[in-house]
Amino acid sequence: MSSIYNVILRPIITEKGLTLKEQDRTLCFEVSDRASKTQIQEAVERIFKVKVKKVRTMTVPGKERRRGKYSGYRSDWKKAYVTLREGEKMIEYGESF
Repeated sequence: MSSIYNVILRPIITEKGLTLKEQDRTLCFEVSDRASKTQIQEAVERIFKVKVKKVRTMTVPGKERRRGKYSGYRSDWKKAYVTLREGEKMIEYGESF
């Protein structure tokens, strides 16, 4: 990857993600399809200035979408669950709900 800002695309703010954040110190991000776990860990550590304990990734398959008689598929995308080390300050996002 050319830049750490091309690795992490956006945080995923869902009920499950906020529960994991509060209970397990785990953050959820949409990441680049070509990003490795090491690149994701380095990007999170450098952008947010925290230490990462582990990274879990999964590829989410695209869903079928229909518009009248026409149908197609959304693109596959990659999700990363990033667990922070004990004693690290939690990153704040999604608190306005």
